[in-house]
Amino acid sequence: MIIPNFRLQISDFKNRYLNFCRTSVKKAAVFHLIFIVPVFSLLVYAAFLKAPSDFPEEALFTVTSGQNLSEISKELQEQNIVKSAFWFRNTVIFLKGESGIKAGDYFFESPKNSYTVAKRMISGTLNLYPLKITIHEGLNVFEIADLLESQLPKFDKGEFLKLAKEKEGYLFPDTYFIAPNTKAESVIAIMESNFWRKIDGLSEKIQSNGKTLEEIISLASIIETEARDAESRRVISGILWKRLKIGMPLQVDVTFKYVNGKNTYQLSPEDLKIDSPYNTYLYKGLPPTPIANPGFDSILAATEPKETGYLYFLSDKKGNMYYAESHDEHIKNKRLYLYN
Repeated sequence: MIIPNFRLQISDFKNRYLNFCRTSVKKAAVFHLIFIVPVFSLLVYAAFLKAPSDFPEEALFTVTSGQNLSEISKELQEQNIVKSAFWFRNTVIFLKGESGIKAGDYFFESPKNSYTVAKRMISGTLNLYPLKITIHEGLNVFEIADLLESQLPKFDKGEFLKLAKEKEGYLFPDTYFIAPNTKAESVIAIMESNFWRKIDGLSEKIQSNGKTLEEIISLASIIETEARDAESRRVISGILWKRLKIGMPLQVDVTFKYVNGKNTYQLSPEDLKIDSPYNTYLYKGLPPTPIANPGFDSILAATEPKETGYLYFLSDKKGNMYYAESHDEHIKNKRLYLYN
């Protein structure tokens, strides 16, 4: 009876062992499924698919017609839009879009992972939503260029300045909705077109006062940077037209922003001697071009000057205006309000 019992024990041990092995394999598979695979996936995602930490803010990426997948992947990595050109390319292939990336300008308003970038390029989702950009009154073309460069990705500031310099004064300050891929030439055309629409109603006023449009806009650009409200704009307009009429130099400080970038409180006696056609202390008449882009109210004020007995004006650091009929009174105002 010993041998049969022994055989039963061996058989039982064998069954237990086999059950143990089967259970261990299942547990190992479950462990890999629950822990190893997700951990590995997270590591791959973090290392290769997650958006780079230096993903450019409001990135604009251009895919040109005829570019192959390898070229696109390399450029995306170079521009820090994807971490790995290799993994991006393989993601596109996995999504069956190897030959289906659409040409165009792709705008990424915030960081996106490689999978999202791939999906958008395969589907041709450009996301070129217009950006809201406000150009305030009194900015010159250099300041406008800086503003646009800060808000439009890949904006060509140099091209803008080359084309806009001769448009100074005629780029209407307003709130615009501009697509991220809009070229400098198109921005100028939009702003200039808006200018002509805005002043259309002033045509008769401009023609009736005996001044050319160029004179009106040039004076309006000075008014814009000197005055703070509708009343002071009209008063200053009257003072400046009067100076021009009697052959007196305009003697305004704001034109020096076009000479050396200084304002009233930064100017020195030496600055007032700088030989420049924009130095209205040395040269009579209007400066050769507008010095900024005036808003509608300043253009209107240039066509509707208010007649007063004043010949001088100044504003303190708080923007309060002070007027004078004589030079002595003007000097007194300077001592009281400008240097204190």
